[in-house]
Amino acid sequence: MTQTTSGRRALVTGGLGGMGVAICDELTRLGMEVVITARTADSAARAQHECHVIDFTDPAATEEFANRAAEMSLDVLINNAGINRIAPFAEIDAQDFQTIQNVNLLAPMLLCRAVLGHMSKSDWGRIVNVTSVFGEVSRSKRASYSASKFGLVGLTKSLAAEVARDGILVNCVAPGIIDTDLTRAILGPDGMAAITGEIPVGRLGRPDEVASLVGFLASDANSYISGQSIIIDGGFVSV
Repeated sequence: MTQTTSGRRALVTGGLGGMGVAICDELTRLGMEVVITARTADSAARAQHECHVIDFTDPAATEEFANRAAEMSLDVLINNAGINRIAPFAEIDAQDFQTIQNVNLLAPMLLCRAVLGHMSKSDWGRIVNVTSVFGEVSRSKRASYSASKFGLVGLTKSLAAEVARDGILVNCVAPGIIDTDLTRAILGPDGMAAITGEIPVGRLGRPDEVASLVGFLASDANSYISGQSIIIDGGFVSV
């Protein structure tokens, strides 16, 4: 079966990040009309798609945007926007913790809820929540991030069970360490070399590899996969 999903309308949050751009390119290749979000007007100015400026750290603004998204006739939703702040558990700031949940968990929930009406009427919909390997396993200093991503996996599984009979398939994609500008800035050359040594395939993942998996799950080619969290990490969590 071809992966082409021509004419579908898709929303990709965080569509200007490294993985976001690759996902948008893949969905466009599949024939979808792509709409994205960006956090600031300055970043939105370089968008190649219809772009809505929204700060997901603000729950009220997120809910307002979700109400607008409900009127966009969206067939596909890719919850890709996310943030991460690392801290020792004893030093976690409560506001930082809540901010991470707002972006990584509350915003996807509100947007999932918003798109269900149109998808149910169409008897077709695809939702892909981009999580992380740290929503499957965790490491020290990642409690806030892992809490949000483990939560998003649970949300996905529950929603998938509820809406599958309406033709709506809901899944997670859990990337490992992906070679983006942000990853390089956070890790630096030494960190990049060290983390590469922990990955069985011997390299970081590419954004286009993640995008190909997201595109498949969001397309007509996916007709029977739902409620899954699919890890794409070169074997990172297997060792």
